[in-house]
Amino acid sequence: MSSIRVTTWNENNEPFEPYPNGINAKIAEILKTSGEFLEVNVVDQTQPDQGLSEELLNRTDVLVYWAHCHHHEVEEETVSRIQKRVLEGMGLVLLHSAHASKIFHRLMGTETVRLRWREAGEFERVWTIDPYHPITQGIPEYIDIPETEMYGEQFQIPAPEELLFISWYEGGEVFRSGCTWRRGGGKIFFFSPGHETLPIYTIPDVAKVIVNGAKWAYNPNKPTITTGHTPEFVYKGK
Repeated sequence: MSSIRVTTWNENNEPFEPYPNGINAKIAEILKTSGEFLEVNVVDQTQPDQGLSEELLNRTDVLVYWAHCHHHEVEEETVSRIQKRVLEGMGLVLLHSAHASKIFHRLMGTETVRLRWREAGEFERVWTIDPYHPITQGIPEYIDIPETEMYGEQFQIPAPEELLFISWYEGGEVFRSGCTWRRGGGKIFFFSPGHETLPIYTIPDVAKVIVNGAKWAYNPNKPTITTGHTPEFVYKGK
């Protein structure tokens, strides 16, 4: 496999107790120590161009995007830059509450994405649905997360092209926690575990899913970068 250039992005990289250097630094550490990537850039929303300049995106093969509650602060210009690069072939890995991000809505063609949620530190079992997919390689039949934030159905998304993980919570809820789509030349992977106040990214199998997701999202045959208008994708489902 060719060397992959990854950029990790989040809202502001504030430290929380499980991650004294910030959750973005933890995600970058997971990627760097995997030995799979040539370069890992770490940026956040507080930087110029909200951390995602056109120059940086043009040399990013895969963008790993973690978000939680500052989605409204992401400028439309930033969203358009990311969308353009995804259509041109940049991979996108969306973590945790990035389902509520503007870029996810833009790429899915939805105004919003609703789900059930409950922040109660409950048990989650992440079931592997497709054991033959590249993202699930080396992942066991299920991953147990001792404490998590519950996300539950109905999850108002376009039907995933591939459903890789389904989570079950001790309250009885289920959730499509690992899904893929393709838009233009870009591959998109959403993986929900990763609440910022709980040490979920220290679980080795969760970390491996992120690494596998970034490897899968890489498109070595992406088209040459072009300028000009890129079409909107509009979800026409129910």
